[in-house]
Amino acid sequence: MSFEAVKVILINYWPMFVRGAGITLFISIIGTILGSIIGLGIGVVRTIPVPDKGPKKVILKIANGILAAYIEFFRGTPMMVQAMFIFYGVAGVFGVQLNRLMAAMFIVSINTGAYMAEIVRGGIVSIDSGQYEAAEALGMNHFQTMTNVMLPQVIRNILPATGNEFVVNIKDTSVLNVISVTELFFNTRSIAGTTFKFAEVYFITSIIYFIMTFTVTKILRSFERKLDGPKNYNIIGNQMQVERPEDIVRKDDDHWHGN
Repeated sequence: MSFEAVKVILINYWPMFVRGAGITLFISIIGTILGSIIGLGIGVVRTIPVPDKGPKKVILKIANGILAAYIEFFRGTPMMVQAMFIFYGVAGVFGVQLNRLMAAMFIVSINTGAYMAEIVRGGIVSIDSGQYEAAEALGMNHFQTMTNVMLPQVIRNILPATGNEFVVNIKDTSVLNVISVTELFFNTRSIAGTTFKFAEVYFITSIIYFIMTFTVTKILRSFERKLDGPKNYNIIGNQMQVERPEDIVRKDDDHWHGN
């Protein structure tokens, strides 16, 4: 591999690298945000207590079955296959040509949603059940309990896992080149096919991916530390000053001596 060739490729093709990296980040950010929202919704629904009888039991059983099938399907199949099935399958069956960028964001979102649903459900289950019982005793329904008591704690607890999903999405968007989304890997293949400098081109791309994932990881770690707050706390308020015993004795001596 020639570092002189790396320099020449960067000078000539840097706009394509930047454009590809920008699209990769855009798809990853939108997909992670939408996927997290989907996961939160599914996690809340799947933790609704199922009654012993009645129509609510039937509805919840059917909903849980559908959601479980969705989670297992999208966690159990590669994103590349999902992309091919959704983009080309929908076009073939319904005769609809999807926008490639919109299709890419949709694929990443529903794929992320399946993983986030299990992460959220695990986060809810991990919280002490006494908090749920206390909220129930106060008259809160399941939705109120989740929004006011459980989810604020869950979101903080699952933040590291959500960050990991974001990093994974940055790398996994490379499979979207199969539906010709012009993300970083797609542009890399185009540049490599033009220059025939495969080692140099893929070296540049690997560095770009590393910079993106490393930067995102550091930003998320910093955000987590801010949420944790400072390690030491000072209590501010009305504080009663307590005198030491020796100070009390000294005051008494001064009083008796007329000072």
